[in-house]
Amino acid sequence: MFNRIEKTYFRHKGGLRPSIFALLYCQLAYFGGAALILSLNPVLMVMGTLAMAHGMVIASYMIHECGHNALFKSPRHNAMVGSALNWLSGGCYGSYEDLRSVHMRHHVDRADVIGFDYRGYLARHPIQLKIVETLEWLYVPAVEFLMHGALVLAPFLFTEKKDQRSRMIRIVIVRSSLLLALFLYSPIAFVCYLLAYAILVTILRFMDALQHNYDIVMESGSTSDPIKRRGDRDYEQAHTFSNLISTRYPWLNLITLNFGYHNAHHSRPTAPWHELPKLHEALYGNKADIVIPFRKQLASFHKCRVARVLGDSGETQGNRFAQRLWDGSAVGASGVSFLTPL
Repeated sequence: MFNRIEKTYFRHKGGLRPSIFALLYCQLAYFGGAALILSLNPVLMVMGTLAMAHGMVIASYMIHECGHNALFKSPRHNAMVGSALNWLSGGCYGSYEDLRSVHMRHHVDRADVIGFDYRGYLARHPIQLKIVETLEWLYVPAVEFLMHGALVLAPFLFTEKKDQRSRMIRIVIVRSSLLLALFLYSPIAFVCYLLAYAILVTILRFMDALQHNYDIVMESGSTSDPIKRRGDRDYEQAHTFSNLISTRYPWLNLITLNFGYHNAHHSRPTAPWHELPKLHEALYGNKADIVIPFRKQLASFHKCRVARVLGDSGETQGNRFAQRLWDGSAVGASGVSFLTPL
């Protein structure tokens, strides 16, 4: 029976069990975590906040799987599951279709694609820049919240997005009503949800920050060198890095659903998450110059948290970025999460 279901619906052989496990886990962690938070028991609320946060993390990376049609054979089935998980992850302000479209441009154009130039905006508004930099110094993911806010306002600010206004109004009403109900039930429970969401955003941005030193381009624009971006696999691999949580204990990479095997992912984007460690081993073996040591990731994330607000455009040229990765001083990128498709 299971073999027939897998062969009929799932894209990859052996994909049924790990995929169903991941889908069940993210729901159990999310709703189980919610139940613990609503218990109002202090210890259980802490556990529930962490469980909910991790449930949203796994849901987000399963959306990524669906976006690459790596889960099911049918794009329609991938879209159905991806759209549902988009609500679970809190990224529902942007449609699944937009999310997938922008992320595909990331792979095709070999660039980090954004719809709102937050760097230019902050550079023109020094007071807002100072506020964001202060919050980032305090480890508050202010840039990501700014991008999420811009995502909500986009249909009312950009003419090309005006067809999404009614959809956005409905989503804001639903989400605001749920959050208001939670606040009225318990302000502390409300704070726990916000903290869980902040943890989600922090983990996603931590994983995104150093995986590429691509140019950042506007969604409506084009890359500066589209022929190279579209046709050069060597360029893609040279500007992609794998940020594993652990090489000694590979199971720890399941915390982010193996998203750290990023060179393997870009080499074969439709490879499912559970095959990435094996694919990485087959493609790169013991090659260490593409794998960023975890302690260096932490060092860069800490040291450059303020500098990352505006970034360092020089890191996209030459080998400066690669050199900085291994001394823990790479600036990297902010605001490039695949959950903010403006």
